[in-house]
Amino acid sequence: MVVDVGGTSVKILASGQNEKRSFLSGPTLTPSQMVSGVKKLARDWTYDVVSIGYPGPVLHCRPIAEPYNLGRGWVGFDFAAAFGRPVKVVNDAAMQALGSYNGGKMLFLGLGTGLGSTMIVNGFVEPMELGHLPYKKGTYEDYVGRAGLERHGKKKWRRHVADVVSRLIAALEPDETVIGGGNVKKLQALPPHSRAGDNANAFRGGFRLWGEERALPHTAIRSKPRT
Repeated sequence: MVVDVGGTSVKILASGQNEKRSFLSGPTLTPSQMVSGVKKLARDWTYDVVSIGYPGPVLHCRPIAEPYNLGRGWVGFDFAAAFGRPVKVVNDAAMQALGSYNGGKMLFLGLGTGLGSTMIVNGFVEPMELGHLPYKKGTYEDYVGRAGLERHGKKKWRRHVADVVSRLIAALEPDETVIGGGNVKKLQALPPHSRAGDNANAFRGGFRLWGEERALPHTAIRSKPRT
């Protein structure tokens, strides 16, 4: 089962199921509340392992900083014990990036509550925190995240997105750039040299963590196919 934890909702999908399920998250959501909500939603599903896309930095399958847009208690939380299943935790943008990846050097930027960012180079996943870099009078995330959209309106927000994407492409020189996240649909046109992602790719990435031999973020471990 894949759990995509976002700033506004938690979305889940299990192998063999055709439709995702979700419930609201928000700034007070704790990890125990998330697990309880997921278990309730998935009570009629069968699953052996769990992938979690986490909206923050992750090291060795563990959150290393509390999320900006959720409650506290995520760092040090034992997800495997809470679910009673083996669990892999990765950055949420990395999970969607992995599901969007077709090869080469790819930059993924997720337009959602904040700005998710990940590079994948020849199958190796490197989550980044580019959204927190300085930009104008704040950070990239302040201008192209949900708060920036609400504060500046769609027209200015679109200009900021185009500017930010062009700066990051120039700096990182990817073979291709994927613009994903829930707000990509609010763009009238995609920035040059980029293609649209899909939130559904987060689930694909979560399944890939268990089903393909691919390097996991920030580790030397390669996932092995499960039967």
